[in-house]
Amino acid sequence: MTFSGFSQEKKSGPVVEGYGQVWAIENPDFKTDTSQEFKVVFDVKDGPESDTEININLNTVARFLNLHAQNGIPLSQLKVALIVHGTAARNLLSDEAYQSRYRVKNPNRELVEKLLDAKVEVIMCGQSSKTRGLPKEDLIPGVKIALSAMTANIQLQNQGYRPIKL
Repeated sequence: MTFSGFSQEKKSGPVVEGYGQVWAIENPDFKTDTSQEFKVVFDVKDGPESDTEININLNTVARFLNLHAQNGIPLSQLKVALIVHGTAARNLLSDEAYQSRYRVKNPNRELVEKLLDAKVEVIMCGQSSKTRGLPKEDLIPGVKIALSAMTANIQLQNQGYRPIKL
């Protein structure tokens, strides 16, 4: 039995290759306006319990980029920020800093670097940085530190970014 209108295989890319796989949706009833700008701020506070797992919430940011690009929205119309705090903060550590703490390389490093390459503004909560002992020099290059996750969220929302809490 086959189901028309459904792709049978998920696909990653073209923005973040190897991450953020999505299904093709044929002829959706709610049409996507490919002419508009999509400004979104993802708020991620939860990280995986395991030191060796990718944070699925970070992967969702890759899915957002890939699914829109696969459906005709240019990267120039995708304005994406990622604010990280809480237990997810450690997911922004460099391999060296992560390995010194958890005895393995950071499974999220490559994904975070690909998000940065895709022009995602990756922001760590300064309060989480201090509370969890994660100084800027231990972070993946390109990650910014804000006064707080709350402050960054307010500023970005004042600039027209829509919040998505993961």
